Amino acid sequence: MTPSEGPVTEDGQPISRQEAEMLADTLPGARGESPLQLPRAAWWSIVKRIYVMIGFHNLSLLAAGVAFYAFLAFVPLIASIVLLYGLIGDPQSVAANVTLLEGIVPPEVLTILKEQLLAIVTSSKTAQGLGLFIALFFSLYGAMRAATAMITALNVIYEEYETRNFIRTTGLAAAITLGMVMVAIIGTVAISLFTYARNFLAPYIGSAAALLIQGLTWLFAGALISLTFAVFFRYAPDRRAAKWRWLSVGSVLSTVLWLAITLGFGFYVANITNYNATYGSLAAVVIFLMWLFVSAFAVLIGAEVNSEMERQTMVDSTVGPDRPMGQRGAVMADSVALDRASRLLMEKKRRREAAHRASRVS
Repeated sequence: MTPSEGPVTEDGQPISRQEAEMLADTLPGARGESPLQLPRAAWWSIVKRIYVMIGFHNLSLLAAGVAFYAFLAFVPLIASIVLLYGLIGDPQSVAANVTLLEGIVPPEVLTILKEQLLAIVTSSKTAQGLGLFIALFFSLYGAMRAATAMITALNVIYEEYETRNFIRTTGLAAAITLGMVMVAIIGTVAISLFTYARNFLAPYIGSAAALLIQGLTWLFAGALISLTFAVFFRYAPDRRAAKWRWLSVGSVLSTVLWLAITLGFGFYVANITNYNATYGSLAAVVIFLMWLFVSAFAVLIGAEVNSEMERQTMVDSTVGPDRPMGQRGAVMADSVALDRASRLLMEKKRRREAAHRASRVS
């Protein structure tokens, strides 16, 4: 994107660099170089802005769009995972590892996932050479819908205009999709190794140590998911990339929210509502779409947190050498979040300067 001409407030009003320096001494967290250096007052300001921005950015509508395109990309994405995993292992193990999600995702979602995996694994023959390349190409192309929708949603949250051409955006969507496939494969391999180690060592190390290995399995899976979210937030928006430390809080929060919302939604489906009575044979599809929606919402909430953290600090949060505000190539990094006291102070200073200029003219 094109860098702005100078620093602006969160509502787009320009301010001088001298005013920005003055505000740095009054705004909580303005000189924080990482999320750990933001004081409690800064976090309270961030939370209040997030509450407003959820409605301003129409987060529920963005999440619905991402969920719809993720639904369209679901089967091609699974096909891509199975095709690539088939090069290094038995595709049947992909389907077997899905059982680890029992008790987390709603049973209807798990049923659809199992059915699609088994259909792909049992109906597809091992492809080689050009055949594998062609099959993988079309699978990845179909799976790119979700990545493209996520790029658009993150541009809205980070308040960036898309200026990259079609080739760059298509390449970015392809890279994100391929990265998601590789993360799924790494996760499958790692979970298989952890499971094998637990089963093999259980007679020797006891149930407590086996439980520890199970915990390490989920810890690794959570770290992998958080890293995936951080990569989304860093490379998807059309802006200069943010430093990893300014992406960490939202990435971890998205992971925790996704797990909590998924568990809560599963309980809601099983014990409170009756989708079968309302939607009949379409209940499983509707539940799957709703799960994708709440999952997308959790991811976008994390992006909102990261964007508002960048707006809270006046330290350069983008990669590379530090740049002054207005030359960082990112709306959030070039914006100043003003509280009421800072606004009054800035207005008072402007009135004093205006009166001084008027007295000199007279």
